[in-house]
Amino acid sequence: MILFIFLLAVVLFVLAYRFYGKWQAKLYELNEKNKTPASELYDGIDYVPTHPFVLLGHHFSSIAGAGPIVGPITAAALFGWLPAYLWIVIGSIFIGGVHDFGAIVGSVRNKGLSVVELVNRYVGKRAKLLFNAFAWFALVLVVAAFLELAAGSFAGDPAVAWSAILYIVLAIIFGILVYRLRLPLLWVTIIMLPLLIGSIFIGNYAPWIQETFKFDVNTWRWILVVYIALASVLPVWLLLQPRDYLSSWFLYSSLIIATLGILFGGARLSVNLPAFKGWYGGGINYLWPMLFITVACGAISGFHSLVGSGTTAKQIRNETDAKLIGYGGMLIEGVVAVVALITVMMAGKILSPGPGLPANPQYTYGVGFAKFWSLFGLPEKVGISFGMFALNTFILTSLDTATRLGRYQLQELTFNKLDKYSSTVITVLAALMLVFMKSGQTPIWRLIWPVFGSANQLTAGLALLGITAFILKGLKKKAWFTTIPMMFMIATTIVALILLARANLKGATLPLGIISVILIVLAVWLVVEAYFALVVKKTAKEPVKKAEERA
Repeated sequence: MILFIFLLAVVLFVLAYRFYGKWQAKLYELNEKNKTPASELYDGIDYVPTHPFVLLGHHFSSIAGAGPIVGPITAAALFGWLPAYLWIVIGSIFIGGVHDFGAIVGSVRNKGLSVVELVNRYVGKRAKLLFNAFAWFALVLVVAAFLELAAGSFAGDPAVAWSAILYIVLAIIFGILVYRLRLPLLWVTIIMLPLLIGSIFIGNYAPWIQETFKFDVNTWRWILVVYIALASVLPVWLLLQPRDYLSSWFLYSSLIIATLGILFGGARLSVNLPAFKGWYGGGINYLWPMLFITVACGAISGFHSLVGSGTTAKQIRNETDAKLIGYGGMLIEGVVAVVALITVMMAGKILSPGPGLPANPQYTYGVGFAKFWSLFGLPEKVGISFGMFALNTFILTSLDTATRLGRYQLQELTFNKLDKYSSTVITVLAALMLVFMKSGQTPIWRLIWPVFGSANQLTAGLALLGITAFILKGLKKKAWFTTIPMMFMIATTIVALILLARANLKGATLPLGIISVILIVLAVWLVVEAYFALVVKKTAKEPVKKAEERA
């Protein structure tokens, strides 16, 4: 069973890339002769033409995070593995991939500005300001949450902290070797990867590393604050891009190991989780809409559009690369989500890393990965560390990328009246407020984090709205393939927010309920703005156009 569902997903993703991806590329009229913003606006900091495989690594690492692992595992535990599997495969092909591809193309055609600019240009300035402010808030929340996750993981395992710091240093060296000394990409990659992989083995067995990198959570918070501030303003080729490229190899490696483990050991791996557990998973967890909110990055995520139109589009050296990076990147993430789903199918539940500790999707993934790893005669302890480190590299990648994106969004929101340094400082300070401010004993970010899933998927729906407007008004083409996903995602997130608001408009969780209501109003407002811009104005212009034609 495990072997079959894995191979089926991979075959469907390959066919989708070959045919549906090609159809989209043709509709967008991608042309390698068109000059991209990376070349036209080259500044050596944000706009840098990049080799497609390096950029795929950067984009893929940035969008992956913990989402395609935590989401599918959590959803399968609530509703069973079959609903999660169907949504991962169908969502990645027809919704998530379309969303990511369209966001990159729309940005490339608009000087590398964010997807918010599509809303500005084709819907209106008021809609742009609303979406921009919302996107910046969502990114600040991501920075706060991932800062805590990264700091906690570093404090909990010095080996993970050591490996993460080493590969930041190696990434800087990588950037200098490739972009300044012009050494071949292949040879530098071959040199760097063994050093990174070896660091994981050394970290598990070297006592001096366990002592040297043993800091408390608060110390790691401030170390990471300095790091993300630098990552936001340094030239993208020096740190962010090479680090993301190198980290992507950890995911590629884990995918290869998992694939081989499933291919050669799939017959011996049993399914211990029901295919379908019911339409209701307790609390507000109804199959619809919550399955489509919980899986998130495994099928579609609004964060992807902010990455694609934020950092990625500024580095596309050839328009035709958008298919590989945008559509292909999402399909690869779909494979990651299927592998994560298989780990909880084998476990039968979300596992706890120790007695008295809460169930943890990340640990469940690590244990599942270690089973694949052990088929090659490698120690399971190192396998768990490798899987957990791969996951933590994506958390760290999403953290620094979200900081840089927050800087971009704030600069666009203020019409570039703030420079990159001021925008970075404000974004980081806002995140720190969410981390350190508390309501009782609970940090503010934890109180409002439950709304992030809905806010993230609402971002995806609104991004699809901007992409649809770009296709209809900018390209003058039909946009059914983005309109249907847009309507589904906006309706789904509004219903999820209504459920969240009803459950939290009281007591200690009142702020969460209020934020949910605000997001509902925002979504409806933007949809109304889009309706008047795309439908009412178009309808009003048609009689005038026909009269002019008759005259």
